[in-house]
Amino acid sequence: MSTSSESKFHPIKTNEQLLTDYTPQDGQIKLRNPHIAEMEEDVLYHLALSNKKHDLKEMFHDVKFVCFGGSPTRMQNFAELLVSELKIKIPAGQTLTNIAHGSDRYVLYKVGPVISVSHGMGIPSLSIIFHEILKLIYHAGCSDVVFFRLGTSGGLGLEPGSVVITDEAVDELLRPYMELSTLGMVIQHPSKLDKDIADELMTLSNPEGDGYMTTIGKTMCTLDFYEGQARLDGAFCEYNEEDKVAFLKRVYNRGVRNIEMESLCFAAYCYRAGLRGAVICCTLLDRLKGDQINTPHNIMEEWQCRTQRLVIAFIKKRLGIN
Repeated sequence: MSTSSESKFHPIKTNEQLLTDYTPQDGQIKLRNPHIAEMEEDVLYHLALSNKKHDLKEMFHDVKFVCFGGSPTRMQNFAELLVSELKIKIPAGQTLTNIAHGSDRYVLYKVGPVISVSHGMGIPSLSIIFHEILKLIYHAGCSDVVFFRLGTSGGLGLEPGSVVITDEAVDELLRPYMELSTLGMVIQHPSKLDKDIADELMTLSNPEGDGYMTTIGKTMCTLDFYEGQARLDGAFCEYNEEDKVAFLKRVYNRGVRNIEMESLCFAAYCYRAGLRGAVICCTLLDRLKGDQINTPHNIMEEWQCRTQRLVIAFIKKRLGIN
């Protein structure tokens, strides 16, 4: 077999080498996909947008922050809060518009330099919208963009309503990477998040004045809401209370402070793209004390606003708004 340098076979690059290749030096996004540049049109199907039919640079060039959240209603409310907090003027007779109204999968609002977008529930739903948002800001020529996931979660050893800033996302086996099956192979993508962003968010929290705890810890991301999170109240369950508590205490002792279903993918994709990102979740219950969420809806709504207020404080600081 020839060992000539002209061989068609190329050495396999590690994820670290690929990150060096694609991490933007000037703050601008570089997609890890050479095929996009060769396409006549890139249709962002689930956002009902296209780089040919829409002037994405004109629409989104000034974006500096992208905020993801599961619920369409929650992200609409967040966008409305941004209008007030960032003092954005909406022309008389107009309302805040869901730019993705041509699709019924997600909502997308733009408020000044901020995108507020829903991602649905679970890794598959988040993965789809992450791809399309990343391509959107690439086509728009955005630079130095920070990504956030604002979510809800089950807490471990925390009072309900506490806020967890993720320092590391792990899977159900506590592994710090996401496995993705590609071309019949299982690829492991590290799920690293930006420590500086997490620390900056923590300095902006005010536990004494706010009346609730904000902490930094590991987040366990699962593929299932019931058995995958050791619940006893699903339609299937082949373990008992003792098994459940032993498992949750074990992951707690390994630094896990909350459990949800999207952080692993979010962190892995931010890392692959060379983006700075953070995951901030409020806890709706302490899973060491129960499984079912029975807190009144109005109280949960107030808890969910805690993550939004923290991210808005971060955005206002970066924009120099008092």
